[in-house]
Amino acid sequence: MNRTGCVEVEPFEGACQCGAVRYSVAAGPAKQTVCHCRMCQRATGNAFAPLMEVENTRIDWQGYAKTYQSSNVAERGFCDECGTPVFYRRIGADSTEFMVGTIDTEIDYRPIANHGIESRRGWVLELAGLTEKETFFTEGEQIISHQYEHGG
Repeated sequence: MNRTGCVEVEPFEGACQCGAVRYSVAAGPAKQTVCHCRMCQRATGNAFAPLMEVENTRIDWQGYAKTYQSSNVAERGFCDECGTPVFYRRIGADSTEFMVGTIDTEIDYRPIANHGIESRRGWVLELAGLTEKETFFTEGEQIISHQYEHGG
């Protein structure tokens, strides 16, 4: 892993939505970026992918992600049960880039770079100025989540 722009992070854990694919990462350097490339957009079904890159030797997997070779240089891991995108990895690399949304542990995520800016959606730059509100549901509506709950 290229250590340029890395920060030291505490140990963290994460999982897919259903919990079939879980991982823990030992403390050490991590590179935090956001990728706007077209492949990341399609792989996440979103406008960009927030990523946390760590060395493979620090990852302990519980369950296995299925992989898809998305290009001649990269593969992406996802849960075969619930479909959650879990990681991006250059083929043969000694590091893995986790989708930040899969991380359960509270982390200080501060990306140092935007990658793939040729595909960045213009409206992304306007997000910080939008009105904000917390998640809510209709009064009296009971929502039963089928998501894996960290530690539960």
